[in-house]
Formats: sequence, structure tokens, C-alpha cells
Amino acid sequence: MQVILAKSAGFCFGVKRAVEKVYEEAEKSNVPVYTYGPIIHNEEVVADLEKKGVHAVCGLLELKSIPKGIMVIRSHGVSKETYEAIQAEGFTIVDATCPFVLKIHRFVEEYEKKGYHIVIIGNSSHPEVEGIRGWCDPQAATILQTRQEAENLDIKQGEKLCIVSQTTFNYNKFQELVEIIEKKGYDIIVLNTICSATEERQKEAAEIAARVGAMVVIGGSHSSNTQKLFEICKKACENTYYIQTLDDLDIRQFGSIDNVGITAGASTPNNIIEEVLEECQNQK
Repeated sequence: MQVILAKSAGFCFGVKRAVEKVYEEAEKSNVPVYTYGPIIHNEEVVADLEKKGVHAVCGLLELKSIPKGIMVIRSHGVSKETYEAIQAEGFTIVDATCPFVLKIHRFVEEYEKKGYHIVIIGNSSHPEVEGIRGWCDPQAATILQTRQEAENLDIKQGEKLCIVSQTTFNYNKFQELVEIIEKKGYDIIVLNTICSATEERQKEAAEIAARVGAMVVIGGSHSSNTQKLFEICKKACENTYYIQTLDDLDIRQFGSIDNVGITAGASTPNNIIEEVLEECQNQK
């Protein structure tokens, strides 16, 4: 079986940096180490950190009942209010927010002060988007992710709009939604904040999926960027499979297919990718 592995598969810069910071703190610190939420959307990594004593805190209320220590902010970032609340509770913050996400925080804070209504294109329930919204007045921000939501956008005429995006949003879909908003006649400024690594990953995945008989997408079940990769690959290759680890892979599904593509989300460790690659390569 011929196997094509995407060069962009696996940890992106921001995720790699965040994960390394947590392991570093767990190794050297003599105080409890926490992450605000799971450090990444990958159950394998989170479980391994738990074994090393790193606990994922699920909300601000939990801070009052746990021993003080080091709180690592994950790559998704947090709102300004959450950041200040963690400090106020006496925790030492190690900020592992992705620099590309921090850039969006600065943008929305700056443009809201200039009188712009902030439009965030992304998943409203995703922690990155929640964090972005928390760096401006929530009343001065609108989150949307579908064509219908863009068409229904109803900000009073005369308002200036600043449009940003979740870093892992589908680039083509972002362009489509921006075009819909542009036709409404608003005074807008568009800041394409989709991470270049995301664009590269999505483009490469689509190209590989278009020339193979089956496509395997590896990533956590809650990973937004992996879900988008799956959607993109599925459009180009009907036989696209979403798995979290090698245990989820059923080679029998490939039937007589002799060429398979593999890609992985930004939160997928290399060891999981290598296990899936080896399994596919060993098929006769």
C-alpha cells in the first residue's frame, strides 16, 4: 500500500510551545502545576500530564478550592477577565497562549477602542473564540460561523466593523463570509487572522485527499481544526476516516484500495501519527 503522509501533520508551533512549557514546569516545579482547561484537545496528552501531576482546571470557581501553584494558560488563550481573576487568586501564570492568538487579542482591544464593532468569524463555543471576545466589550462583538449568520448580520448602518477570525477557521469559508458582509455596505476592515500553518495544513490535506483512494485524519474528538480537516478531506475523498489513535483504525475499511493519505490536526502528537503510518505501510 502506498501511503502519503502530509508534511504539515501534527503539532503546530503554538501547540508544541504550550505542551513543552507544561512538561517543563511539571519537571522543575516544587509547587502544584495546573492548566486552565485541557492544554490541548488531545486526550492522550492530557492523560499523560495527569500522570505527572498536572491537573486541568475547568473554571474559575475551582481556583478557590485547590492549593496555589503555577497556572499554565493554554495556546487557545483566555479572556482578560479570566487572566486577571487567576492572578487575583494568587496563582503564578505561565502564559503559553499562541502568539498568533495574542495578536488577535491586541487587534480586538485596539479596534474596539477606535469605535469599531468586532465581528469574530469562528465557533462561539470554542475556547479560543471565547477568549478573543473577552478582550473587548462583549456587547460590541458579534460571533458568526455560517453563511446564514453572515446574511442575517444586522448591525446599524454607519457602524464600522472590524472582522477577525479564529486561527483554525477554514480559509475559503472565511473569504465567503467576508464577501457576504461586504455586500451589506458597512465600513469594514478585514484582518485575516487565520494562522498560516492552518492554511497550509488545509491546502495540503485537500491536495492529498484528491489523489488517494482513502484518507485518514488523526486528531482529538474535540479538536476544532481536526474536524475542519475531516470536512475538507471528505469533500475530496469519500473514503475519509476520522480517528484519534491507532486503536480506532480499521484497515479492513480500505478494501482493495492501494493508496492512502494521512494528515493530522495541530494537537496530534508525533508518536500517534507514526503508529498509524507504520500500520498502513505494513499492509500488503
